[in-house]
Amino acid sequence: MKGAPVIHIVGVCGSGKSTLARALIARGYQARQVSQEHSGVPDLWRWKRVPDALIFLDVSGEEARRRYPKLNLTDAYLLEERKRLAHARAHADCYILTDGLTPEEVARKALACLEKLGLKI
Repeated sequence: MKGAPVIHIVGVCGSGKSTLARALIARGYQARQVSQEHSGVPDLWRWKRVPDALIFLDVSGEEARRRYPKLNLTDAYLLEERKRLAHARAHADCYILTDGLTPEEVARKALACLEKLGLKI
């Protein structure tokens, strides 16, 4: 995978970060989710290495709770996550609202965005 584009993925809990990372890795990208939503470091997404692209995944509170009913994903909790993610969202190359999308549809949207950025493998 050396030389493959580096893709960082951020987003609120339940938005599909780990699922998208696995899909992009399977297609040859160096992709990883950054747990920015749990950090007070505004630019954690670019620590160690500035990625070739930053993907921001979003999800409504209702959908996040549907996906993870055992987690206590209150609106207040998700609002705090969104505050922690504000810097990343402002710098994201791709924004995808994952409500109502299958993992394959999210991956297709991400790949289309990466292609527009000239990062097609």
